Amino acid sequence: MAEVHQRKHDYHIIDPSPWPIIAAFGAFVITFGGVCFMRYLNGGALHLFGINFAQPWLFFIGLAVVLYVMYGWWADTIKEAHEGAHTRVVSLHLRYGMIMFIASEVMFFVAWFWAYFDVSLFPNEAIQASRTAFLGGQFPPKGVEVLDPWHLPIYNTIILLLSGTTVTWAHHALLHGDRKGLIQGLTLTVLLGALFSCVQAYEYAHAPFAFKNSIYGATFFMATGFHGFHVLIGTIFLLVCLVRAIRGDFTPKQHFGFEAAAWYWHFVDVVWLFLFFCIYIWGSWGAPLAAG
Repeated sequence: MAEVHQRKHDYHIIDPSPWPIIAAFGAFVITFGGVCFMRYLNGGALHLFGINFAQPWLFFIGLAVVLYVMYGWWADTIKEAHEGAHTRVVSLHLRYGMIMFIASEVMFFVAWFWAYFDVSLFPNEAIQASRTAFLGGQFPPKGVEVLDPWHLPIYNTIILLLSGTTVTWAHHALLHGDRKGLIQGLTLTVLLGALFSCVQAYEYAHAPFAFKNSIYGATFFMATGFHGFHVLIGTIFLLVCLVRAIRGDFTPKQHFGFEAAAWYWHFVDVVWLFLFFCIYIWGSWGAPLAAG
């Protein structure tokens, strides 16, 4: 990694990094490759320069580049922290970056909730004739069995709330220099996150409705599935923090990597509470519940 130049001010300047341009290249390849992959799955073709790009290989090349950038860039950031390059100003800007990232994720969920509430609050809208015909003027649609919110969904709610307490326990242990408590709290949080994903996978496998050919299923799976993806990412994030905690990377005064993971996990918890109350409880009123 590039050497950190010594400056008299409280921020640091590093030599130009290759990661931004490599990340941009990887993002372009994975996006173009994703389009090609979807054409491939639908049996289509995409000919450019005499080559049929409707194949899955381009997508996986882009994915590999993005994963490589994630590993390399974050490894350099950790190395900078150990070298003392994360001054107060740099640390503050890292926090600003994480806050803006979470804010952008919030807007993703705003889109899914918007779609859900639009169709659920206005199932009999005059200008949406096809929607009215499909829903039968009510939401959930006639004939659709919904999941019982007091079965697997309430279990997952308890699991996530418990994980929020264990990650807070780990944070307080870190602040008080209790490395054993930090490791125990993080271990429990990672296990609870994995358990949540397993319960949700079982729920999806036994759902009485499908994603396709159902506006209820589409809005349900997009909102809850996107959250499930965030749980998976958050679990990996916390797992990396657990490995770093075992290595002794974190100190009571310098642990932004863990702090960012904890913020992200609490964000995931809050979103789930909205999903549970709005989609599972409120969205199931008056509808037949699936046996299970």
